[in-house]
Amino acid sequence: MTEPFVLEKEQALSLPAWKENTSNLIVGFTTKNGGVSEGQFSTLNMGLHVNDSVEAVCKNKEILASLLNMPTDNWVGCDQTHEDKIIKVNSHDKGKGVYSYNTALAGTDGIYTDCEDMLLTLCFADCVPLYFYSKAHSLVGIAHAGWKGTVKNIGGNMINRWLEEGVNIDAIQVAIGPAISPQAYIVDDYVVKRVMDALPGVEMGTYMAEVSDGQYALDLKRVNYELLLKAGVKENNILCSSFCTSSDESLFFSHRRDKGKTGRMMSFIGLKGADLA
Repeated sequence: MTEPFVLEKEQALSLPAWKENTSNLIVGFTTKNGGVSEGQFSTLNMGLHVNDSVEAVCKNKEILASLLNMPTDNWVGCDQTHEDKIIKVNSHDKGKGVYSYNTALAGTDGIYTDCEDMLLTLCFADCVPLYFYSKAHSLVGIAHAGWKGTVKNIGGNMINRWLEEGVNIDAIQVAIGPAISPQAYIVDDYVVKRVMDALPGVEMGTYMAEVSDGQYALDLKRVNYELLLKAGVKENNILCSSFCTSSDESLFFSHRRDKGKTGRMMSFIGLKGADLA
């Protein structure tokens, strides 16, 4: 399968397959490069919560805003807690969480909107970024799926929210973004049991392999893929990145690889209106 995320700018990968015949869609995932942060946050750290210079993070966000032609005043961010809370946002939420977590959407790991001129953003450093798009219904969304959010089925919950709003399942596109690979993501029996409970009837070997007694290599992207299929998303409507945030050291920060002392990438998606398109 061809890698769906493509490095078009030093600072970010885009999703060309979704942008074909869609001039107003902004979608992508930042790299660790092309910013102003220093030391362990070198250089495009997008996380305000990792003890980097606030000034540097804000400058990094301005760099991306300029590249995307989407002012930071139009962004919205969340205080992510590895849960499954999803919020539909609107124009009143613009600016929240951009320069301070005090203004971020509290305890939220998934957001979506049908409003134009808004950029939905979430931060990552190994967890799985999920992107949702329905061109027919002018809906976009993103979710943060660490193992806890994954087993709580945050991806499937987003799909159910859209279905409740009358969106046809055939019209929903989902992309699974760059995240840690199973080779770099070893988990214990406790996590494995939670995953198996979330995927009854799915063969364990589909998404994990035992590497030693009580230790398993978990494919978190594949777990989300299987949960999206269970939610009804068509196989042909799911794209999955092969990028590993741990092994692709020149491109990404990694919480596991860097032993917690690292920056954050940012997933983003939005629809430009006439003024910004």
